[in-house]
Amino acid sequence: MPKQTKVHNHQIKYLGSQVPGLKPLSAATARNQLIDRNHCLTTHTQSTCSLPMEAGMELNKESEKSTSMDSHLQWSQWQLLDSILPTGGFAHSFGLEAAIQTRIVSGPEDLRTFVIHVLENTGSLLLPFVYSATLSPNLETWHKLDRTLDAMLTNEVGRKASIAQGSALIRVAAVVFSEIPSLKSMRDTFLGSGVVSFHHAPIFGLICGLLGLDSRTSQRAYLFITMRDVISAATRLNLVGPMGAAVLQHQIVLLAEAILEKWMDRNAEEACQTIPLLDTVQGCHGYLFSRMFCS
Repeated sequence: MPKQTKVHNHQIKYLGSQVPGLKPLSAATARNQLIDRNHCLTTHTQSTCSLPMEAGMELNKESEKSTSMDSHLQWSQWQLLDSILPTGGFAHSFGLEAAIQTRIVSGPEDLRTFVIHVLENTGSLLLPFVYSATLSPNLETWHKLDRTLDAMLTNEVGRKASIAQGSALIRVAAVVFSEIPSLKSMRDTFLGSGVVSFHHAPIFGLICGLLGLDSRTSQRAYLFITMRDVISAATRLNLVGPMGAAVLQHQIVLLAEAILEKWMDRNAEEACQTIPLLDTVQGCHGYLFSRMFCS
């Protein structure tokens, strides 16, 4: 039996107050209504809380297991963007070294313009491949995207750089993300076979999809690592100092997000070059007398 509920006088007074169009309740009637209401509330609470303890423990265990898996997945996603991951990105300047030697870039302001143009080219040409590979992280889609991008890259220096970075990324990912066995089988089956070229953008999108990143995040991540690598190259080419490089990267963030909004979620058939001068300059890298970077 539920415990008798004590009813206070001020509650009775409230229920017996004047309400337009209604007769005031007597004190006895108000007391009975309050007791009935509290009895219903007590009964409902008891029935709701009467789940078996074992069932509650099972639900808690499943929730903790799901949270643990999500947390582990996030650590893997962050590691994919970590500069310590040895994918060879810092061996390439995206044409910046050639632009400096041809006097196209000669100071911090020129560098800012160059980085924005690189991001624009990356958004228009490469984000469609990252997007498509993230949405469908399977062998058939990846093969098709890789062949399409290989045909579109007419700049031989940029083409070799894309293959070198993509090949390095699949080698590292197959070892680091060992919980995804398909990466190792891809590496063992296709690397060095000549069947696919392992271009960087489709491989990056594929790995993002397998690690559970959504398409928007994977495209933003690709723009981020591109911006990071170009500005890092500028630091080693003594065009800007470490502090100035950090400030520049922070200042370009809003423009990078605008570029993402402009070019995101497009199919590979819509990929195009928007800044062809950068493509031409990067192609001159192989003719430099002395050079620090591979591209």
